[in-house]
Amino acid sequence: MSVTERETAGTGHASGLPHHPQGTALPDASVIDVETLRGRRATNRWERTSVGDVFERLTWARPDEPVLIGCPGAYGDERFASVTPKQADAVANRLAHALAAAGLEPADRVVMICENSVEAFLAKIGIAKAGMVAVPLNPNLAPDVLEHILGLTEPGFAIVDAELWPRVEAAFTATGTRVGATITVGGDPVAGSVSFADLIEDHPDTEPDVEIHGDDIWELLFTSGTTAMPKGVMISHGSTHLAGMNFALALSRGLRHESDLRVATYLPQIYHIGDQLFPFGALLAGGSFVLGRGPAPGPVSEALAAHRVTALWAGSPQFVTALIAELEGRPDLNIGALTMLVYGWGALSPSLLDRLNTRAGTEIVTLGIFGQTEAIACHRFWPTRWPDVHRATAPSVNYVGVPSGLLASDVVDEVGDPVRGEAGEAVYRSPIMTAGYYKDVASTREAFRGGWFHSGDSALVDDAGLRIMVDRYKDIVKTGGENVSSMRVEAILHEHPAVLRAAVIGLAHERWGEAVTAVVVPREGTTPTADDVIAFCKSRLGGYETPKAIVFADALPETVGGKVLKYKLRAAHADLYGPA
Repeated sequence: MSVTERETAGTGHASGLPHHPQGTALPDASVIDVETLRGRRATNRWERTSVGDVFERLTWARPDEPVLIGCPGAYGDERFASVTPKQADAVANRLAHALAAAGLEPADRVVMICENSVEAFLAKIGIAKAGMVAVPLNPNLAPDVLEHILGLTEPGFAIVDAELWPRVEAAFTATGTRVGATITVGGDPVAGSVSFADLIEDHPDTEPDVEIHGDDIWELLFTSGTTAMPKGVMISHGSTHLAGMNFALALSRGLRHESDLRVATYLPQIYHIGDQLFPFGALLAGGSFVLGRGPAPGPVSEALAAHRVTALWAGSPQFVTALIAELEGRPDLNIGALTMLVYGWGALSPSLLDRLNTRAGTEIVTLGIFGQTEAIACHRFWPTRWPDVHRATAPSVNYVGVPSGLLASDVVDEVGDPVRGEAGEAVYRSPIMTAGYYKDVASTREAFRGGWFHSGDSALVDDAGLRIMVDRYKDIVKTGGENVSSMRVEAILHEHPAVLRAAVIGLAHERWGEAVTAVVVPREGTTPTADDVIAFCKSRLGGYETPKAIVFADALPETVGGKVLKYKLRAAHADLYGPA
């Protein structure tokens, strides 16, 4: 009997609800504390907050309905193409027991080199059940960076995708890291390891007996490391629950019942902070989650129709543009169930929003979000709530709206004083917050100076209290005594019909100090000239904002979240205007 079938057999109960004798034994007196009013630890099974319980909770509501669905390519074994809460919880339990049998203990780290798959998400839940810590890593990390992280985290077990193993084999060999299990997407198990299904096959599906508290860390997500080695962002069980519930409120809007929520994304969820919002937002609402392997307009469009998706995490405005074009060319696809499209990393143009409304219906709500790995409670901007602001400013000005109800957000100057009407640094307080950077006291102290988390983002508060994302501080171009937002220039470049992707950087220049420079990927079949692109910008931007030069490229170096690695572009083109 398969790893996803045994737990549904032989119950003899038509409802499918769990049927476990509970007994009447009194809890040990030592675990009962009805006197302490401060400093308590809620660790009993009847009260705890644990990421590992997410599927078990759903077994009491919809035990035999699929709640985690993999699109083609997002599972290595057909048995994991779609799982119910009962199946998912049993798989996670078996993984927890398998890790314990391999000699791991609570707080031990399990490194994961995995793209999106049902197995990888279930593995994260199993790791959490065991009281251990998932360390999912971007498979595109440079070998020296991967070696650094493996040395820092000292994993006791590794789970990898078969197709990703060649990218990381050298770093694993250099650090003596062994692969314990392989998710068989794109190949057979790595030599010396077993498949994910075989790893868990002979282990019990009972809940592991592990003490877990909501403040315990269950995941380390690493920052992009665009200026130094990536830092390990410590995420607790409690923070994840609050993040998921916080987003469930937004994702389920427009639905008659919150359990009708069906969230889909093809963007990275295993090693990206989006995992806090979208899968957990769906599951904690009592809904379901549809997971694709990697973003492409065609498969995403087909999934919207095939799975009657109600909410989509679409990512960048550039991807939304490509998605809408695909949907316009596929009138046969019924996307009438879609009520919410979430985007980020820039503003949607009003014309693009009009096209979306034409194709999906005017009842659809678009939501722009702005957060980061360390603090993902998010600012939120609804174009339908502030239509005049949106039509007057987008996409050249990236309004990110107001903080959610679980986020305190201010903008301060260099000495920590609030500023209004001019750019400063965005700072945050929230229960949806990293506990710190793993084994990095200095960086953690610096980040929380003044009792607020310092984001490193330049933002502005307008007269109405709405926040505007100006830029990352390190990406602001200082040219001729003026500060230029690279995001603003990029937004204009993306309006050019021949520009597919664009990144703006500052390069050393004898006259300007830094010269605004654009690296552009042309759309297929187009041959834009530098003069044409510069003229396009000059008609829409100030003279000091207009790029001094255009560099054409086939692609841009990116992080997992689609952020351009601008330090690589600066290094590659450092001598464009002459020796620095």
